[in-house]
Amino acid sequence: MTRFFDPQTISVVRPGTVSFIQKLAGSNAFKAMFKEGMALVEEAAAYLDGPGREESRQLRRPAALAYATESMRLTTRLMQIASWLLLQRAVNEGEMTLAQAATDKHRVRLSRQDIACAAEIFEELPDRLRDLSLKSLRLQARVMHLDRCLFARDDAMTISPSPIASQVERLRAAFQTAM
Repeated sequence: MTRFFDPQTISVVRPGTVSFIQKLAGSNAFKAMFKEGMALVEEAAAYLDGPGREESRQLRRPAALAYATESMRLTTRLMQIASWLLLQRAVNEGEMTLAQAATDKHRVRLSRQDIACAAEIFEELPDRLRDLSLKSLRLQARVMHLDRCLFARDDAMTISPSPIASQVERLRAAFQTAM
């Protein structure tokens, strides 16, 4: 029997075993994260297309440049999160398998999008942009953690059977046929 070492749980996972992380990804907790992510996308879009434009015009030049950069990073971060959440929802609803979602064709490559400016400039940005950015960073960290856990098989190492275990198994089989 092939066994896999799962570095997230520090235990041996046998094929066919129900994965806790896969159950979590299909649970009400995931549904709540999905709603949170989609609501954050809508909230950011409404802000950036409305009040954010006016607030950005009132900033001094370094802060205005930071606003433009941060709003682009925020948008990129949220689009990656939304794409990942939609893909995972498709897996949860049976539209595709986890194996299909893991293929290069479908897999969403999440990349960390940190704050783009120095802390003192970030403090000059409008409160709402800062709040949206910080919320999106927290959500990004949660999504990236879940992604690493779900697709850890790529990084997992296969444990080869012990030579002693195979000898014990042969002895057990020999004694069972002798009885």
